Formats: sequence, structure tokens, C-alpha cells
Amino acid sequence: MPGIRGPSDYSQEPSRDPCLKINAKASPSFLLFFASFLIHRSAIDSILGVMCYSVSVTGLIDNPTKLFIKDIKSLPKYNVTATLQCAGNRRTAMSKVRNVRGVGWDVSAIGNAVWGGAKLADVLELLGVPKLTGSTRLGGRHVEFVSVDRCKEENGGPYKASIPLNQATNPEADVLLAYEMNGEILNRDHGYPLRLVVPGVIGARSVKWLDSINVIAEECQGFFMQKDYKMFPPSVNWDNIDWSSRRPQMDFPVQSAICSLEDVQMVKPGKVSIKGYAVSGGGRGIERVDISMDGGKSWVEASRTQEPEKDYISEHSSSDKWAWVLFEATIDVSQSTTEVIAKAVDSAANVQPENVESVWNLRGVLNTSWHRVLLRLGHSNL
Repeated sequence: MPGIRGPSDYSQEPSRDPCLKINAKASPSFLLFFASFLIHRSAIDSILGVMCYSVSVTGLIDNPTKLFIKDIKSLPKYNVTATLQCAGNRRTAMSKVRNVRGVGWDVSAIGNAVWGGAKLADVLELLGVPKLTGSTRLGGRHVEFVSVDRCKEENGGPYKASIPLNQATNPEADVLLAYEMNGEILNRDHGYPLRLVVPGVIGARSVKWLDSINVIAEECQGFFMQKDYKMFPPSVNWDNIDWSSRRPQMDFPVQSAICSLEDVQMVKPGKVSIKGYAVSGGGRGIERVDISMDGGKSWVEASRTQEPEKDYISEHSSSDKWAWVLFEATIDVSQSTTEVIAKAVDSAANVQPENVESVWNLRGVLNTSWHRVLLRLGHSNL
């Protein structure tokens, strides 16, 4: 890709806000990036000349070409509020059951932002691929995205992933070639100058630092599509795993987490506020979030918002279907120890499973079990 040169040191790296800490946990606001969301893939040591930057679009299409950033910006710009979540979010809870391989994320491998850019459906239509197309004339059924970023898992080759063509050409899927985040030009941590954003799908498919786009017959054969980010049952281990027996994970399941309290936290007797996020993949809304203090025997429903002072209505025209929902409930803590549980239900009536043991897998992905925090009475600022 033209315009790349590597710095001789790290003096030109993006600045870091001192409040951001890897694996940090905080009470989320609607538009907020957790630190763990900042660098999901390894950061790239390059300075890109945006004026000469281009992305090649090739493969099983009639009009392969090279697109410059000005070509992409000439298309209609869309702002899409979407949550990106690492498939390994909440992996630490799985590791307490049995060992898993992967970064030990708590509940913060997730973030929500307004992404600005061109819809992929418009880009492909510009090259002769009609909207709502499942197959090109030459047999293309998937769209592969290749990054400038190189990684050891690909033996030094580029990071890459793919999505089905019928998703890529569907304007309602809101797949973006994004060049802005929260109204500002992407910084290099987030994929400058151009990245893919696939709402409702695990973060591994939203490829950063795009180098090329390829229309291909079969799904991408890259490492992170074929030998990672797949959902296996608890019975599978590293001795009997068959990667080819499972399809790559795309949509993420319904998820929620308490963010206002740490696990095993001291609190004062009385009212305690419970806050957190809930989200589901595939554009499904959050129908409700339930809170329990007695192991799931009884529940109270939390309030849900996406905008301050405005109630959230699942799958309503006023709601952002790709964005997380923030929940809040107030509980009365009087016992010496209290376990607080949160679980979400999405608009398709999918509900978080009760126990992490039932969804344990050797890579520690897709832990969507009930989220639990233990509170103890004592001296506290809460």
C-alpha cells in the first residue's frame, strides 16, 4: 500500500489518556471506549499518507479497481452507532473453571462509538455489484478484508477476515468502510486511515488498517477465521479439537455485565446502585435486564437507556439497534455477603445461560453466562 513508512522509534505513537488502563472497568457512558477496546489487534508502527492511501478491490468481480480515500469519501456518508466486542470478553471467569488460552479480559473488552464512513454496499455497487447480492456473476460469495497489520499467527502474513457477500451488499446491515469515530478522524489505534466496521458481529471481523478487499468464492482461510474464534463444547480439548467441524463465529450472543461494582467489593449497608451494559448481536434489541440478590430465585427489572433521561424501547425506531444499552437498578444491601446477578434477554427471547460451566470452551470465547459480583458489608465510599 503506498504511503507507508515506519518511524525509527515510538515517539510518534498516539498519546494515551492516563485514565485508560488495560482490563480496566468503569461505569459506562453511551459513547465510550474502554481501554481494552482501544487495541484489540496489535498496533501498527506506520505513518500513512492519507492523500496517497488506496485500497485495492479485486477478486470475482467484473471491475477490479483501486480506490483512494477521496473516492470513498465521495460516496454518501453514514454515521452508525455500534458496539464492538471481543469474542474473549469476560474470559477471566471461564479461566476460573478450567484453563483457557487467551488474553485475560474481564468485562471491558467492549466499546461503543459512532462510526462514520461509506456503506460497503455502496462501495461494491460502485464496482458493479448490485445491492442485496448473494453471488457475483463470477461466483463470488464472500468478501475478504486484508489488513496492513502482520501477525505471527499468519506466519508473518497479514491479518484478514471475511463476511458473506449478502451481508456486505445489504444496506440494512450497516457495514461501513469507516474513516471517522465519534466525529473525529480515526487515530492509528483505531484503524486510520480506513477500517471495516461490521455491527453486531464479534470484533475480530472488523478489520483495521485496510490494505485490500477481495471478493472470493469461499470464506476467508485466514488463521483467525479457521483456527480461532469458533464455539466448541466443554468436551473438546487441545488433543481432540477439529477446527474444521465448526464455522467461524459471527454474531455475538446476548451479553450483560455489571460495571459499577467490582467482584468482592465492600459496601455500606443500605441502597446500592447497580449499573452496567447489555448488548446482543445481529441487531437484536435488549428486551429487559434482570437483577437478582438471591441466586436467581427472584428478580427485579432494571431500567434501560441509550440516551440520558430517555427510556429505551427495544427495536423501536428511536433506538440504535447496533449499540449497547445501559441499565441501572437500586438494591438494598443488608446481609453480610450478597451476590448480585445480572442477566439480559434480547428481542428474540435469547437469554444469558446461568452457569459459565455450560459454555466453557478451550479458547474462553463467548462467555455470556449470568454476571455475578459479590458484595460484603464494611467500610466503603459507596
